[in-house]
Amino acid sequence: MKCDKKTMLLYAVTDRAWVGEQTLCQQVESALKGGVTCVQLREKELGEADFLAEAIEMKKLCKKYGAVFIVNDNLEVAIKSNADGIHVGQQDMNAKDVRRLIGDDKILGVSVHTIDQALTAEKTGADYLGVGSVFTTTTKSDAAVVSYETLALICKAVSVPVVAIGGINKDNILRLSGSGVDGVAVVSAIFSARDIEKECRELRILSEKMIKL
Repeated sequence: MKCDKKTMLLYAVTDRAWVGEQTLCQQVESALKGGVTCVQLREKELGEADFLAEAIEMKKLCKKYGAVFIVNDNLEVAIKSNADGIHVGQQDMNAKDVRRLIGDDKILGVSVHTIDQALTAEKTGADYLGVGSVFTTTTKSDAAVVSYETLALICKAVSVPVVAIGGINKDNILRLSGSGVDGVAVVSAIFSARDIEKECRELRILSEKMIKL
């Protein structure tokens, strides 16, 4: 499987900080019902066995709704759960090494913040790039903001799909119009919402509008 630009349209990145009345899997299903095109399971604190069990369940959910399932920064869980791909950051395993271990059929996403990083990631096997933080975000306190100009230059410099991430919500998403991004990756605006399905429906419409403007 390779990465289609449509996969990037509305990309949900999980965060269990907002797990409450619903389990994380229930929240993800609500997001999928609302039109999410890709789900990245991000678990920095969960034990390996629980992470794998969750990944297997989420992979089934994504398949049911026709969405792509990505595991964040855990090669073993990604392979064992038969995820569609894996996403790594600049501080994680080298993209070239990840590509060698997952083979050519799995999707490899890489977080980048500069044009040089973007070009290197594409050259070493990335199928898509996550660029951010495009706005100030509370999800990652150490995330530096990438300017609109840099985002646009990255989109122009690479041939693989680009998804913008960081602090994106319904109020600012259209500010990314004209940058060349293929979609948005959203964390808190989705998972902190009272009605996740409704929130995703609205975000999907706005994302579709953004890439056309």
